[in-house]
Amino acid sequence: MPQIIEETEIDSDIETCFNLARDVDFYKQSVKNNSEIPVNGKIAGLVEQGDFTTWETNHLGFMQHLTLKVSELSKPFLFVDEMTEGAFKAYRHDHIFKEQNGKTIMIDKLFFASKYGILGKIVDNLVLKKHIKAVMISRNEILKQKAEELSKQ
Repeated sequence: MPQIIEETEIDSDIETCFNLARDVDFYKQSVKNNSEIPVNGKIAGLVEQGDFTTWETNHLGFMQHLTLKVSELSKPFLFVDEMTEGAFKAYRHDHIFKEQNGKTIMIDKLFFASKYGILGKIVDNLVLKKHIKAVMISRNEILKQKAEELSKQ
């Protein structure tokens, strides 16, 4: 199963970073070209444990619906969302937050696997992993900028 791990150092407090990461409204604004729209479940505000959101997404030219449920939450250090319905065979995203030297380290650990057997594995490793990582890096940079801006106010 492909795995993506991305660390982002943010010059802001852990609570601000944690809350931005689980804010549906901020996520919608931070995704390039508004390619992800919440259409069911928790469609605004901060997700909590047990909440689910169905996202209408358009990635690589394919429209799809993914329902993610917050399966674990430990404020302000961790929340996990897992796909309950959608295009993947498996999908789990661990959002981990640590305080270090007055900054926040945000760690994303994403595990996913496409359906469709060996063909899905090939697509995962040749196309999807690179695409998903690029989206994650872009979004994390936007979150970092917003958190650092808020910490200066």
